[in-house]
Amino acid sequence: MTLSDQLIRDEGVRLFAYLDSRGYVTIGVGRCLDKNKGRGITRNEAMVLLQNDIVWVKSEIASHLPWAAHLDDARMGVLCNMVFNLGMDGLLEFHDFLGHVQRGEYGDAADAMLHSTWAGQVGDRATRLSRQMTDGVMY
Repeated sequence: MTLSDQLIRDEGVRLFAYLDSRGYVTIGVGRCLDKNKGRGITRNEAMVLLQNDIVWVKSEIASHLPWAAHLDDARMGVLCNMVFNLGMDGLLEFHDFLGHVQRGEYGDAADAMLHSTWAGQVGDRATRLSRQMTDGVMY
């Protein structure tokens, strides 16, 4: 038996955050995330999670919006960014916006973004992403 095997047996593997027996937010194999009692995650770990999440988001978009495969990196980036914020189900509620993107009407797509409730909630993020949609340049 390895140390990893032993720790997995004794701590368990939890893929969602939970409160441990002392009430601390924990995840994985006993990783305490509490700012005062745990160690959280490292920047490198956060970047690994980010890269894994980007791969997952792109696969979700490919599955739900197969037409998006033709988009350039900047416009695909807008969809990915919105999925990070809204979830895939949330993005799919943007019917007018997605229709404009699918037809290559990027200015109209940007306008649809800016006239949404979401834009009022995220402020500058929506402004930057609408500009990115229009210009096809990452901001």
